[in-house]
Amino acid sequence: MTLISHYWPNIINGFLVTLGTWIGAVLLGIALGFVIAVLQLFGGRWVRAILRVYIEVLRTTPFLIQLFILYYGGPSIGIELSAIAAGVVGLAIYGSAYFAESFRSGFMSVPRGHIEAAQCLGMSRLAIVWRVQLPQMLVIITPALVNLIIILSKETAVLSVVTVPELTAVLTQIGTEQFSYVETTLILCVCYLLLIGVTERLGRWAELRMSRFLVR
Repeated sequence: MTLISHYWPNIINGFLVTLGTWIGAVLLGIALGFVIAVLQLFGGRWVRAILRVYIEVLRTTPFLIQLFILYYGGPSIGIELSAIAAGVVGLAIYGSAYFAESFRSGFMSVPRGHIEAAQCLGMSRLAIVWRVQLPQMLVIITPALVNLIIILSKETAVLSVVTVPELTAVLTQIGTEQFSYVETTLILCVCYLLLIGVTERLGRWAELRMSRFLVR
């Protein structure tokens, strides 16, 4: 309790940085993943091939290495990002590969008969995607999306290696200064438990709401 009462401004700031980088990366990653999934389904052969390579490279290499390449290797090709910007962009790019696969599998899981029925009604391809495929696939993939969002929240701890002042970095510094490694680790665990617990509840709420919307 002494650590919390003495360092609570630092801990709050670290938590807010973690929260901000995580939310920014999730929103950017979902948007990028959705675009990639749509291009995979409706793009040409070369577009699909390039995107497949993009996804496989990101899924088969550790996030830490991707972050090092972006932050330390970026300036050599003219990409200079602050630590926080590199953290958000790196986490978003890493997550986009997984989000893209979830969206693609969601689109593919919509029954073919529903799409053919919409075509018989004279709906355009864009209208079919927006009004038929998207609502159904969102209900199907919501649990997977929530799972990916939770995984990304835990990956924010890696950002401390490129000097992002997030929660892990702050508590590690406090633990080093006060030789209180156990206490700071427990505080870190509690903060992530709270963050993930709230995310899980919001995910269940969203899944329930979308299921009810689809039934109407």
